[in-house]
Amino acid sequence: MSATGEIPEKKEKKEKKDKKDKKSGDKKTTKAPKEQQQAVQVYGRKKTATAVAHCKRGNGLIKVNGRALDQIEPKTLQFKLMEPILLLGKERFSSVTIRVRVKGGGHVSQVYAIRQAISKSLVAYYQKFVDEASKKEIKNILINYDRSLLVADPRRTEPKKFGGPGARARYQKSY
Repeated sequence: MSATGEIPEKKEKKEKKDKKDKKSGDKKTTKAPKEQQQAVQVYGRKKTATAVAHCKRGNGLIKVNGRALDQIEPKTLQFKLMEPILLLGKERFSSVTIRVRVKGGGHVSQVYAIRQAISKSLVAYYQKFVDEASKKEIKNILINYDRSLLVADPRRTEPKKFGGPGARARYQKSY
């Protein structure tokens, strides 16, 4: 033992460790703080379809799974997709870019999930980055037209049970 009370082998290891720390300490680099981007992520749901909308500051672009809104099938439901834009006006969408990813469900459910995601994302963006008054105005316009633009429909399909062809129907009896 030395005068400091440490075992000599441990002291040597400690000195080596200190040297390594000094060498690695010289090479430390600090990353510049990343600029916070103004964006919100919101989802819309209908039955088993889920649409996630990413809304950020931009130039009025709205894409669904990488395609423009006017290219989404079925064409008969095109008007349903455009409802939030037609109700609120293009000027409200001109300062944001919305990208939507949609999965699950059928064609109709996906369209309803997309329109809900677009509506909710714009409301969330205005609440977080613009002002409360314009957010309330947007919300009132959407709810007065159709509540399902902001509030999800909780109905789901009931699972099938035994003793019948479906959830509630039973097989016929013949005594």
